[in-house]
Amino acid sequence: MSASRQLRALTTSYRALSARNVAQRCASPARPGFVSPQQSARFIVASPVSPLQSRTFSASALTREEGASDATLSQRLQEEIKYEKEAMVEEDMPEFLKAFQAEQIWNVEETPGSDEITLQRTFGNEQIRVMFSIADIDTSSEQQALDPEDEEGGDSEAEDEETSPSYPIRTSITISKPNGGRGALSIDALCQDGVFSLDNIAYYPDAQLATELTADADWKRRGLYIGPQFDHLDVNVQEEFEKFLRERGIAEGLALFIPEFAEHKEQKEYVKWLESVKEFIDV
Repeated sequence: MSASRQLRALTTSYRALSARNVAQRCASPARPGFVSPQQSARFIVASPVSPLQSRTFSASALTREEGASDATLSQRLQEEIKYEKEAMVEEDMPEFLKAFQAEQIWNVEETPGSDEITLQRTFGNEQIRVMFSIADIDTSSEQQALDPEDEEGGDSEAEDEETSPSYPIRTSITISKPNGGRGALSIDALCQDGVFSLDNIAYYPDAQLATELTADADWKRRGLYIGPQFDHLDVNVQEEFEKFLRERGIAEGLALFIPEFAEHKEQKEYVKWLESVKEFIDV
């Protein structure tokens, strides 16, 4: 037999042997952990997976258009509105405000929705402005709630006596002479129980810088010397400053009016806030 015929015979025998081995492997049971091609095909056909089953979310989830607590919250707000309106003075202008305006000394400027009040007047060649905020009422109420109270030894008559709450209100007082070009005084004070307690008196050569209510002017004022603390001044100087302010109407009457008006303003803004929030919830 030639060499070429021997080579072809060997190749034919190898191919036949390989075919038998493959057939035996396919017919034999699958080994643990392995799946034959036929078994894999049968598994895929027998167990089809629905595209809907592969989703990771539930198609039955409900979308709410209204919170479950909306109605209850609206009801509570309405109850609070009713209570506050019953406690308010029926008249739009209470008697203390009528009496204050009847004096025709100070002009009261307040904007609905704003927490700041401005009082202005003219005194000779001076423009006087007093500014304060109703935000001090909430702060003062929180501080009073934290103060410890005497549990024993109290006077029963004093406990029965009804007194109006006293709110310390911070005020910013500006006295300027715009026509004379002499600058302005800026006074920080605390108003309570009919008394102005002065904290600091600053002098600004530029009256516009002292009175301008802008972020730029406030930034410029921060870098200036504002003078000593008022109680560090000589006692005689303190007394003369107090007389100086009393002549300009910054005295007991104004110190009584400011906390009372701040409370009146805060009450109106609170009721308006309740009504606005309720309207928002109900929409």
